[in-house]
Amino acid sequence: MVHALRRKLASRIMVTLTALSAAIAVSALLAVLAFVAIRGAGALNVDLLTQLPTPVGVPGGGVANALVGSLIVIGVAALLAIPVGLGAGIYLSEFGGNRFDDLVRYLADVLSGVPSIVIGIFVYNLIVSRQGHFSALSGGVALSIMMLPSIIRTTDEMLRMVPDTQREAALALGITRWRTIVSVVLPGARAGVTTGILLAVARVAGETAPLLFTAFGNPYWSARIDAPIATLPHTLFTYAISPYSDWQSKAWGTALILTAMMLITSILARRSRRFA
Repeated sequence: MVHALRRKLASRIMVTLTALSAAIAVSALLAVLAFVAIRGAGALNVDLLTQLPTPVGVPGGGVANALVGSLIVIGVAALLAIPVGLGAGIYLSEFGGNRFDDLVRYLADVLSGVPSIVIGIFVYNLIVSRQGHFSALSGGVALSIMMLPSIIRTTDEMLRMVPDTQREAALALGITRWRTIVSVVLPGARAGVTTGILLAVARVAGETAPLLFTAFGNPYWSARIDAPIATLPHTLFTYAISPYSDWQSKAWGTALILTAMMLITSILARRSRRFA
């Protein structure tokens, strides 16, 4: 009887501690979101979303070029990372089973831990220094490198969750292995793979350090991938460290826009896993 009471007491204590830990984690997130929303709401207006930046002392202006630039850079990164990440994940799941397989997984894990600023310096030396100028392309390459580990490991794990019986049934019908992967395995793991891709996009959407060495920034409209381009993280960084109150106010508005983009992407990732 005494041992049973001790076990129940220990169980309740541990449940309480874990619930408290979860509450602290959620509270920290809500505190950050609330702080950004309160400070950024005052600067959020139509001009901020539709106008170009103005010089210091000139009222108005916005970050429309940075908003479009972020979408372009993230789009370039997605176009580069998704095919490579999917291909690598398919290889690990469907054609692996050797030492090279383990090496790729290990390197993907190591790459996910490389500081983003190191990736930015690497791409700077790989592309920017050879081109002689900053560009949206180099920014997209830097972000695509950061997206790869998440896409590779998510694709690998999700494809492994597809029952082998489905593969065997397709092969028994005379379907080739590649057709089985494309028509049976990938559709079965579509929800999880889509979630991994969207989370990878959300993960890099707010990165600033790589863009300091690659896309760099641009106060004007630019949609060229071979020229410097404005992005929300870089614009936020520039405004936040400035001594001008107007720019600091716009920094909070930019932070709110960037946070909203990341939240929307995360919500889409969760919904895609639930309904895909």
